[in-house]
Amino acid sequence: MKRILASASLAAVLAAAGVSEANAWVRTGTVTTRRGTYYGSASGGCAGGTCSRSTSVTGPNGGTVSRTGSITRVGPHAYDYTRTTTGPYGNSVTRSGTVVAYPFYGYRY
Repeated sequence: MKRILASASLAAVLAAAGVSEANAWVRTGTVTTRRGTYYGSASGGCAGGTCSRSTSVTGPNGGTVSRTGSITRVGPHAYDYTRTTTGPYGNSVTRSGTVVAYPFYGYRY
């Protein structure tokens, strides 16, 4: 399951990397549930061979969860990534590594 999620995440990042450089975007929104209103924001962009994204969600009690991350192409099929997730109490988890993705040219039997 982790491999599928990693592949889907990589595909999304690679699609975003194909967009012209210095391309920036911002999104905001709110959702109201029985528990209260949640406010979310996200921003990202690509420049100098690196794509980055930052998101945060603030709950009805004021707690905020945020995630920042970036990915950089370091070779023909290799990408370095890093991301940091911070919880509502200030605890953080950072993950980083290298992903190697070879092109898929059709079905192999």
